[in-house]
Amino acid sequence: MADPSMLIAARDLTKVYTMGDQTVHALAGISLDIAEGEFVAIMGASGSGKSTLMNILGCLDLPTAGHYQLAGESVESMSSDQLASIRNRRIGFVFQQFNLLPRTSALENVELPMVYAGVAAAARRERAMAALQQVGLGERYSHTPSELSGGQQQRVAIARALVNQPQLILADEPTGALDTQTSEDIMRLLTGLNRAGLTVVLVTHENDIAQWARRKIVFRDGLMLQDMEQPGVPATAAAQEPAQ
Repeated sequence: MADPSMLIAARDLTKVYTMGDQTVHALAGISLDIAEGEFVAIMGASGSGKSTLMNILGCLDLPTAGHYQLAGESVESMSSDQLASIRNRRIGFVFQQFNLLPRTSALENVELPMVYAGVAAAARRERAMAALQQVGLGERYSHTPSELSGGQQQRVAIARALVNQPQLILADEPTGALDTQTSEDIMRLLTGLNRAGLTVVLVTHENDIAQWARRKIVFRDGLMLQDMEQPGVPATAAAQEPAQ
């Protein structure tokens, strides 16, 4: 039975893909609990199952078998409309390639999830500005992505993820397109959001990025190889507030 007290409660998740005459078991019976307020890194080589798990946790895909509850709601039998609704209400996504609209200002990019949610224009602008200020980009609200650095674009993407006040941030290789210093700035920002109460789950193949999380889960061949608590966060994260 899934634990209803957990934000994420998954039991025996299986995902099978059929490719021609081949059957690929992307997930082979994964059980996982993540409590509200945790910071979890999911690691594994390409093809290990970590991205498949992230898609299921993010309600972007459904398991072939097994049970998944997000904040007490059973997900595996939901319709596509129900999945879209739970994504919009509970989850903020951050991707490696930012996924910003290129000819649209930072402010308008951040407003986008609220357009889908039917939020009135004045409230959208106010909440989007507050989210940009939260990630240190309040003065760049009118800039388009081409006028921003990679790190600033990722901050806009994080602001967009925050704007509907989710319980969960899912970050898929959020530093994969960034240099080392900018990656540290982004991880410091995610650490600060986690300290403020947000649950953060990130997929990464970089061990130094995974070290920022309090818990590390390692996948291989669709199986969970390791699930371990990490003793604290690095001194650089503990000693500094999110970069402005």
